[in-house]
This record gives sequence, structure tokens and C-alpha cells, in this order.
Amino acid sequence: MIPDRNGEPDSQPRMPSLIALRCFEAAARLENFSRAAEELHLTPGAISRAVRLLEDELGIPLFDRRSRRVYLNDAGCKLAKAVGKGMDLMRQAISELRVSARQERRWVLSCEPTLLMRWLIPRWSTFQARHPDINVHLVAGGGPFSFANGIDLAIRRDDFPWPNSYHVEPLFAEKVGPVCRSDKAAAWFTKKKTGTVIKATAPRLHTRSRLSAWHEWASAVGESPPDTTGQTFEHFYFSLQASVAGLGVAIGPWHLVRDDLETGVLTAPLDFVEDGSRYCLLSPEPLRPDSPQADLLEWLRTLA
Repeated sequence: MIPDRNGEPDSQPRMPSLIALRCFEAAARLENFSRAAEELHLTPGAISRAVRLLEDELGIPLFDRRSRRVYLNDAGCKLAKAVGKGMDLMRQAISELRVSARQERRWVLSCEPTLLMRWLIPRWSTFQARHPDINVHLVAGGGPFSFANGIDLAIRRDDFPWPNSYHVEPLFAEKVGPVCRSDKAAAWFTKKKTGTVIKATAPRLHTRSRLSAWHEWASAVGESPPDTTGQTFEHFYFSLQASVAGLGVAIGPWHLVRDDLETGVLTAPLDFVEDGSRYCLLSPEPLRPDSPQADLLEWLRTLA
């Protein structure tokens, strides 16, 4: 017996190897070394050696071995009960820690840049008020992505293919229409017997991030492709800001311009039409019911 620092004998017995105890617990619970080996991804020989070492260390057999079978004896039952309780406590603690870590861990929600700036961020405080204990990091991103790069959830328009393994929850259909500054509408639109039309002289605004926007709108309303001349901007957000500044007419998705329409800054003389695409919430696996992620999905749908 080894004296402690105060010179007194150490009253705590030396614990056997935790690996040996784990092997014993599985073998005792199943009373079968082969099945214990399968559960722990080991070989039956490794289980047998671990149990033998434990028996040698304790100085007492734990199993009766008869006809190539093993049976717990009284000593084995006593130890199995204690070790089982300890394993259950550890499993429970680990499970609780993992749940706590998931709840406290920061989510990363990736969203297409213009949708993030003009639609999601202005409304985000409402979701924060519902879940003040959740830290969600909003990042701008468009097009293909990988959940292996630290993204937990993503909002994307379905204008590109994504892996079949991604779980997809539709949010809302894309509705588009020509928009311009309200005080410019009379100069760039005219009313005819068939309805309001855009004038051929109206300056059209384009974006490199959605070059086919005018053609997609024309196809959706059954018109011929319009003249593609006009000022082009690097990003969709800039073309919408240019329309707010009165530089011309842009194709505006309703969700991205709805706030400017409500305040009267922009107007949509030809209204909006669905272009056949939609926005979706993507996740690496189905959302667990009653989870904050599922609540986020329902909240996003109420905004649509």
C-alpha cells in the first residue's frame, strides 16, 4: 500500500482499466463474448483477454465457462450491476452534455446575399425575440455549397442542382416584375387598351448575377424577349438600388422589394408573376420536430 502525501496509507483501491471494465460490462450484459465483440467493434479474442486480465487483477473469476459458453457467477453479477450503473450514468451525462452543446453552439445560416440584406435581416429581430438563447450567425452566400464547410442551414433559390442527400424544405415561390422609382413610373410606363405596358424608351437595368431576369419575366408573362440593352450591374442588389435611385427599371422579386413597395419608394406597374423557381431551406438531415430549427422553418414560411 502506497502512503499518501501525509504519510497515511491510501484508502482508495486502484481501479481496473476502464477498457477492461467496458469489455466486461458488454460481455456480462450479453453473456456472450462474440456479441460483445460485435457491439464494441472488437474481436472475441480481445474481449476474452480483457475479461481474463480483469479477473487476474481482482483475483477472482467472474464467469463460469462451460461447453464453450460463459455464464456470470455471483461475483460477476455483483460487479456487472455496479459497472452497469456507472455506464448508465456516464451515458446519461454524455447525452445531456451533447444536447447542451447543440443548444449553445452557434448556428451558421447561409442565405443568398440580396435576400439576406433586403428581406431576412430587416425581420431577424423577430426570430431573435422568440429564441434569445440561440446564437445564429448569418452569412451571405449564393449557389452551390457544402455542409462540410461549417454551414448548418442554407436558404437558396433552386436555380442550380444540389446533392440528393440534402434535405429540402420549400419556403416560397419566386414572384418577379418590373419595378421603378414611383415618381418615374409615368415616364416609363403607359396605359393602352390591353393594359399597362413598359415603354420601349424606358431604361432597363440588368445584373450579372441574374443575366436572364428580363427574359425569364417575359417568358412568364407570355411576351417576346425584351431589348437587352441598358446599364448592367455586378450584383442583383445594386440593380435594385439603382431602381430606387431612379436610374431605370429593374426586374424585382417581390420578396426583395416588398418593403420599398409598402413605403412607396418603388412601384410595380405590371404587378408580379411567378417565374417557376422557388426558395428553399436546405439542411443536412430532416429537421427534428419541436426543435429551434423547425421553428425557424415555420417562422420563415410565415414571412412569405
